[in-house]
Amino acid sequence: MQYEPGLTRDQLIELATRTYFGNVDAKNLDGALACFNDEALFCVQTAFTRHAGKAEIKRMFEDFFGAYAKIVHKDFTCTVDEKNGRITASFEAVLTGHDGKVTQLFNTNFWRIRDGKFQEVYVYFSGENVLV
Repeated sequence: MQYEPGLTRDQLIELATRTYFGNVDAKNLDGALACFNDEALFCVQTAFTRHAGKAEIKRMFEDFFGAYAKIVHKDFTCTVDEKNGRITASFEAVLTGHDGKVTQLFNTNFWRIRDGKFQEVYVYFSGENVLV
């Protein structure tokens, strides 16, 4: 499948860091899911975990949102391949549990875009997989 150029470098960064992670941090399930194609693939490479299709991705996010009182993704460093619709971001994730315990992760995500939405997402965690 050949990528049809559509999103600019700035739009790819906006989609990944502000639209997607903005909705994740706000625990806005519909907004986060709107970033994915129906048959998207979401893989946590460091845990050999795979979620195929929006129904599985939705269930993953429901569990994730319920597990933490506060979710923050910040300090993004992005590399963009505008020509092929790909973006990578390294960032810090700070997750605060309902008991006040803070989990700090330094992660890297790789996204492949099709038709302006995520087709594939590959996640590398610095610690335990929180997206089960």
